This record gives sequence, structure tokens and C-alpha cells, in this order.
Amino acid sequence: MSLTQENPVIPAKRELTTKPRFSDKVFRGVVTTGGLSSLAILGLIFAFLLSEGYQTIKSQGLYFFNGSDWVATLNDAGQIDKAQSHFGIAAMMIGTLICAAIAVIIGVPISVLSAIFLTFYAPDFIKKIMVTTIDLMAAFPSILFGLWGFFVLGPSAEYWARLLHKYLGFIPVFSMPVNFFSRSPFVAGVVLAIMIIPIVTSISREIFAQTPLDRIQAAYALGATRWAMVRNIAIPYSRGGIIGGSMLGLGRAMGETVAVYTVLNIVYQINWHVLLGAGGNVASMILLKFGDAGPAEVKALMAAGLSLFVVTLIVNSVADIIVNRTGKTGR
Repeated sequence: MSLTQENPVIPAKRELTTKPRFSDKVFRGVVTTGGLSSLAILGLIFAFLLSEGYQTIKSQGLYFFNGSDWVATLNDAGQIDKAQSHFGIAAMMIGTLICAAIAVIIGVPISVLSAIFLTFYAPDFIKKIMVTTIDLMAAFPSILFGLWGFFVLGPSAEYWARLLHKYLGFIPVFSMPVNFFSRSPFVAGVVLAIMIIPIVTSISREIFAQTPLDRIQAAYALGATRWAMVRNIAIPYSRGGIIGGSMLGLGRAMGETVAVYTVLNIVYQINWHVLLGAGGNVASMILLKFGDAGPAEVKALMAAGLSLFVVTLIVNSVADIIVNRTGKTGR
């Protein structure tokens, strides 16, 4: 008896296609719509700020960016006299960068070290408690940080500022023309550092947790200590993510309003002395002036918001470039 059939049934050829299924199309459409909507909203905000603030930038010219006076002079009709009014944001923009720089210098090292401890050193029960606490801190309203900084942190930060002036006063930024340490950019920077620590820590912890397990085990197999593994494997691999999280914290610090307004004396002058109780930032200035501003001054505040928007966008773009160059190679 033959084992072969006289008329074997040949199955139909299966059609190979790259055409996505209906569910894939729906998912792709939802994701694309979400991404484009974010970009569209960002563009609409930029267009609104540009349309409202363009006249002020045009009338003030270069003075709007390098001037430090914010004077709204009214004429006899109660309207702002454009010839006598001056709107300059140089002092507030420099104050924004100084406070944000202090926050990053203080907050980022603490955040990275905390993320390393939580990922590679902390026992499970401590890790769960700390992760929950950090995530909860990230959701705190900024006004709570501001009130805490004003009533609790202020006296301690003032003492720290006196120590910095005593031992590092030979450095220009720590010198003091007058003995007035309270409500300074240093205090505002410390409050902002505490605000960005939960954000940067959470992002850094997630990045460290993605370190390839085979590299970690290979380092241990070669006799590396835990710190040697972190220094030579985890940190180089996660460097791009750490930079991205730090820039996200920097953007948060640059755009913070209520906390800075609570703990900092808003003074319209360029102040390079971080321990002196005078300064400000663009966001807090907008908050201070918006309630009593007339139509023309509101447009000037919109122009200030546009400047802050552009600076923050530039910072994030630079961070994206750095992440793309370092994230893939781990160098």
C-alpha cells in the first residue's frame, strides 16, 4: 500500500501583507491625535502670546530685553502713556536664570544620589516608603512649598547664607553690599531645589532601573563592587535620561510663580549677589503686576511671558539634543 496520495490537497498560499488591522489603525490614530494635539496647543499658546505681546516688543525695541525698569505712566485720560512708559525684563530674566541655576546645582546631585540609593542600595520596605513619599511630594501645590519656605526654611536658609558670606565672601556672587540676607535669590533657589527634587529623582530612578541586567551581572562577575558597578555601568548608561530629567526640573524652576513670589523680594534691578534680599523672576513679576495692570500693561506682561516661553523652549531643545547624543551611546 502506497503511503502517498494520488491527489494530495495543497493548501492555499497564505497572503503576506503589511496592511495594519483595524485595531492598529485606531490605536495609531489615537496616538497621532494626542501627539499632534500637544503640538497644536503649544503652537496656539505661542501664537496668542506673540499676537498680544508683539506691539510691546516693537514699541520698546531692544530695551525690552536689556532694560530693567518696569514703569507704567498714566496720562490725563487714565491711559498708559507709551512715550513715558518703560518695560524691561532684563532684571527679571537674570533673576529667573539665577534662581533656576541655584535650584539645579542643589537639587540635581541630591536627586541623582537618592535615585541611586533607591535603585541599588535601599531595602524593599524602605524603598516602598520613600518612593511613595517622593511621588506624593511631586504632587504638592507650589503654594505649600512657598509657605513652608517662608515660615520654616527662611530662618535656616538665612543662617546658611551668613555662613556662605563669612567663608566665601571673596567670591563676587557671595559678597554682600548690605547686611540683608532674608528673602534672597538663595532662599528662592533652595525652595525651588526642594520642589524639583521629587521630579528629577523619579525620572532618574526609572532610568537607573532600566540598566541592562546582563551588564550588572557581568560587572559583579568580574569582581566589581556595587559602587564600581554604579559608577562604570549604571551612570554612563543612564546619563542621557539624567540630563533630560535635570532639564525638566530646570524648566519647572524657571516657570515657578507662587513659591518664588512668597519667599523672594521682588525688586526691579539686576542683582548678581545671590545672598542679597532682592531679585525676582519673570513668572513672579507677571503674578505681581497682572491684578492691577491696564490693557497696555497686560500686553507688556504677555510679551514677558512670551520671552519666558522662548527661553524655556530653547533650554528644552538643548536638553533634547544632549539626550540624543548621549543616551544611545551611554558616553
